[in-house]
Amino acid sequence: MKLSQFKFQLPESLLATHPAKVRDESRLMVLHRKTGKIEHKVFKDILGYFGENDCFILNNTKVFPARLYGNKEKTGAKIEVFLLRELNKESKLWDVLVDPARKIRIGNKLYFGEDDNLVAEVIDNTTSRGRTLRFLYDGPYEEFRSIIESLGNTPLPKYIKRKAEPMDKERYQTVYAKHEGAVAAPTAGLHFSRELLKRLELKGSTFAEVTLHVGLGTFRTVEVEDLTKHKMDSEQMHISQEACAVVNKAIGLRKKVCAIGTTSMRAIESSVSTNGELKPYDGWTNKFVFPPYDFSIANCMVTNFHTPESTLLMMVSAFGGYDLVMEAYQSAIKEKYKFYTYGDAMLIL
Repeated sequence: MKLSQFKFQLPESLLATHPAKVRDESRLMVLHRKTGKIEHKVFKDILGYFGENDCFILNNTKVFPARLYGNKEKTGAKIEVFLLRELNKESKLWDVLVDPARKIRIGNKLYFGEDDNLVAEVIDNTTSRGRTLRFLYDGPYEEFRSIIESLGNTPLPKYIKRKAEPMDKERYQTVYAKHEGAVAAPTAGLHFSRELLKRLELKGSTFAEVTLHVGLGTFRTVEVEDLTKHKMDSEQMHISQEACAVVNKAIGLRKKVCAIGTTSMRAIESSVSTNGELKPYDGWTNKFVFPPYDFSIANCMVTNFHTPESTLLMMVSAFGGYDLVMEAYQSAIKEKYKFYTYGDAMLIL
C-alpha cells in the first residue's frame, strides 16, 4: 500500500486538546469486521462485549516528565529539551531533542531550574534536531532523577498548544502504569478507569500486562510513498512468562484476546512462536505493521482515532480492514468524534 492511501481531511477542531471529564465516558465507536456494522457507544459500554476468560493485553509503560525548559549559557536564550532516553546511567548521558535546534552547539551549557540547580553540557550533535547531553551533577543518582522529576513537564504532544496543567500529570497516564520509560502515553489505555477494570474482572475477564516504552518514533512522519521503505525507530519492550500464560490460555479457549492500543499490538506481534502463541521477550522492536498483514495473537483491539498518514492508522487499517476503517473514519468525522491523544476510542471486533 502507498502513503497517499492514508490521506484524509481532518478538521483541526476535532483534535482533542483536553481529556474527557471522566476516563470511561469518552465516546466509543464499535466496528464489526464480519458484518461491517458500526455502532456508536460510550466507552464503559465495552463491558457488554466481553465476558468470562476473555483477555485484555495492557501496556503498563509509565510516561516520565520528559520536557524540560532551560536557558543557554551567556545569552540566556530559552531552550526546550525533550528527554528521549537515558544512554548511560553512570555518566548521566541522555539522547534528547532541543528546540530551537539551530542555536545549540557542542560544548554549550544549558541551565535548568529557578536557581540553575541542574546543568547540562552538549557533547554531540547526532541529527538535525537530536543531541546528546551530559548532565553535570555530582550527587547520588536517585537525587538526580528526583530533580528531573520535579523540573520536568508532562510531555504532551506538540499539537496541544497549551502548557501541561496539573491534571495532565494524572490523565496523561494509564491507571495501570508501572514501569517508567515512555515519552508518550499508550493512549488507548487512558479510557480505562479502575472501576471499569474491576467490573471487567468481576465478569471473569483476564489481564496480561506487557511493557513497550513508547518513543517519538511511533509518531514520526512517514516520508516515503512506498511503505516498505519506511523504517520504524526501535522501542524497548518486555513480555513476561506470566503474561504469555494468561494470553495463551485465552487463545487455547478460543476467547477474545483484545490488544489495548497499537503499542500493545506491536509488542505482541514482535514475539510470536511458530505455533501462533505469545512468547516471552526482553529487548527492542522496530516492527512496522501495515496492510496487508496477518495478525497472530489478538482478535480484537481498542485504539484511538489517529491522524492522516500516521503509522498508527496504518496498523489499525491492517487489523480492521482498509476499506472498513476508512469508512469508519469518515463516520467519525461526520459524528464529530475527537481524534488523537486525548480523543475518543474505537473497538474493533
